Amino acid sequence: MDKGVILTVKEQKRLRMIVELDAGRVTGREAAEVLGLSLRQVWRLLAAFRREGAAGLMHGNRGREPVNKTQRSTRERIQELARGRYRDYNDTHFAEELENKHQIAVSRSTARRLRRAMGQASPRKRRERYSQRGMLLQLDGSPHDWLEGRGPWLTLVIAIDDATSEIPAGVFREEEDDAGYFELMWDISQSHGLPQAVYTDRHTIFRSPKHSTIEQQLTGEPPRSQFGRVMDELAIEMIPAYSPQAKGRVERLFGTLQDRLARALHEANACTQAEANQVLRRFLPEFSVRFSVAPAQPGSAYCPWPQDLKPEELFCFKHQRTVQNDNTISFDGKRLQIPPGPDRISFARARVDVQQRLDGSLAICHQGTTLVVYEPATPGPVRVGKFTPAQPAQPVTQAKLHKPKSSVAKTRTPYKPPPDHPW
Repeated sequence: MDKGVILTVKEQKRLRMIVELDAGRVTGREAAEVLGLSLRQVWRLLAAFRREGAAGLMHGNRGREPVNKTQRSTRERIQELARGRYRDYNDTHFAEELENKHQIAVSRSTARRLRRAMGQASPRKRRERYSQRGMLLQLDGSPHDWLEGRGPWLTLVIAIDDATSEIPAGVFREEEDDAGYFELMWDISQSHGLPQAVYTDRHTIFRSPKHSTIEQQLTGEPPRSQFGRVMDELAIEMIPAYSPQAKGRVERLFGTLQDRLARALHEANACTQAEANQVLRRFLPEFSVRFSVAPAQPGSAYCPWPQDLKPEELFCFKHQRTVQNDNTISFDGKRLQIPPGPDRISFARARVDVQQRLDGSLAICHQGTTLVVYEPATPGPVRVGKFTPAQPAQPVTQAKLHKPKSSVAKTRTPYKPPPDHPW
């Protein structure tokens, strides 16, 4: 090797192969294949080696100043500002401030490189926790092989308290769906109360992808999903997150649970969704005690469940229908009969609410009164907009206690005028 020439590892590999090629011990095609170059480039390297020796294999820009190199005075000024007023700015914000306030136009990568060269990392600030238990719950679902091949893939739908990192409830579902979040919030509302707000991603479960209905347009309401409707009825604020990092606590929680909870499921030999939920109910209280922190402010922000509300009538899928002249409604292509009530025989042309409840039943309600409840033909998870009544399709209803008047025709006595009648 020529004295004074320092080659990189890559260039040394090229030198050895070019020497072998120049000595005739390898062919040009073999050298090209080993070096990963074209045959033409190999001949160029050989010509440069014969002309300049090892120095001919060095990159042509070696030792030259880049034309776009930041001047030394500018680099020193940037590092001076980074040590001072901008030490707690992130790299992107720092680069923007340099251009806007100091007329120093450098890229984010340049600002980052200069800060790292002086040992200064970009500050990463985590959002401060809410101060009291129940002020904010982060909700999310995690599809994962929780049963490790012993059963189907499941989705863990869970909530974590932002103030304490406690887990008030969780449930395994076949997939991330509205019914899973209904079940989750039902459990929380009955065991802890109603939180002040929930923090969610922008999944269509939480944000309706549809346009506003005519009623919503007239009242100025935005389009709502079924879950959003429930949160509005319970006066729980929904806060959408715009990135997974915004929900950092629940995202980090899933990483921990995929290790610890999966081990607990393995030890219990859980193989089905039902068995997994049994293990989960035992696991969560112990996990919360182990990993929760004390809130900044004592007490609880949970609101008690209103006594006049029935959870099964709230945590359900609601649809509106107009009653036909024959006192029936159409749902999933089936005609469902509404029996006469104590105060009203027919509900023709009335607008009624159809509730698909989590137990699979379907209830028809009018102005807060349940008119009839149909049981499903087969048990199973509720399917939104789909329902097959039990056979025979005889509804279970309180209206049965109020039997309609007998349809047997009464004998009518003909009218007989008195003797003094003018006719």
